[in-house]
Amino acid sequence: MSETTLGGIAGRMPKFIRRADPAVLTAFACIVMLLLLGSLYSRSFLSPEYLLQQLKVASFLGVIATGMMLVVLLGQIDLSVPWSVAAGAMMACAAAAYGPVGVALAIPFGILCGVLIGVVNGIGVAYLRIPSMIITLATNAVAQGLMVVYTGGFSPQDSATGAMRYLATGFAIPAVPNAVIIWALIGAAMVFVLTRTAFGRTVYGIGNRERAAYLSGIDTRRVVMIAFAVSGGLSAFGGVLLAGYASKAAQSMGDAYLLPSIAAVVLGGTSILGGRGSYLGTVAGVILITLLQSILSVMQMPEAGRQIIYGVVIVAMLLLYGRAPASR
Repeated sequence: MSETTLGGIAGRMPKFIRRADPAVLTAFACIVMLLLLGSLYSRSFLSPEYLLQQLKVASFLGVIATGMMLVVLLGQIDLSVPWSVAAGAMMACAAAAYGPVGVALAIPFGILCGVLIGVVNGIGVAYLRIPSMIITLATNAVAQGLMVVYTGGFSPQDSATGAMRYLATGFAIPAVPNAVIIWALIGAAMVFVLTRTAFGRTVYGIGNRERAAYLSGIDTRRVVMIAFAVSGGLSAFGGVLLAGYASKAAQSMGDAYLLPSIAAVVLGGTSILGGRGSYLGTVAGVILITLLQSILSVMQMPEAGRQIIYGVVIVAMLLLYGRAPASR
């Protein structure tokens, strides 16, 4: 097919398709393929009830992946997600044991614990110049140790508050789970921050070339620290929602969200090297990962097989969209 013919076909495409990120279009195309594939295994796979349930499950990952995306846009990574999630959930449930005041402050206290973990990560990366992979892995280990000391190595016995359960499983709007509404609100806030504020433009600028952003007068260290604090807070809030969904916290509840949160961001077209990506792509990546998990469960795929598939998918998307120009 000649270039003239290809140009004519592209010219006849709707404007929003021609301007869309190829990675985002690919992610949505994969979602459609997975829906069709799932319908072959179960007729209920395309039912509104099942799809709404999958969207509810996706909302927990979506909240966590929102913070991960902000860090990845900087060209960094946050490996403290597992125990930021667990610490937020466990501390929120623990606060609920201290009477009415504890119940009222349970959710903010859980989120605050995640923010503190993120601040430590941000100080290490921005001010001490420690590679994000190292410092976040270290804080994850410290958080794990602190939680094990707190529980004595046993499963947490504290239960989620009524507010936590309502946020995770309730319906403020008929037929629309609260968890989905929360994800939508957080997503809308993130889109506004990234596209309409100086902070968002700075995040993209640092991801493209941090030194140039610094020489232009931007306080890059403060922006990096805030981004990690937001990532930690959203991870902890995801843990709070998960605790409300399960009615209690668990020590290993965050382990299953590290790789999927990174995969969702990368699948949505956000460059792992930073500076490029859209939140719509992250939404597509979250839904894609959730549907993939659902199909693998229906197929009774063992956990080892799931991890192999996640890894292969991430590598494939990095080869397609994760490369940067040689001048970077």
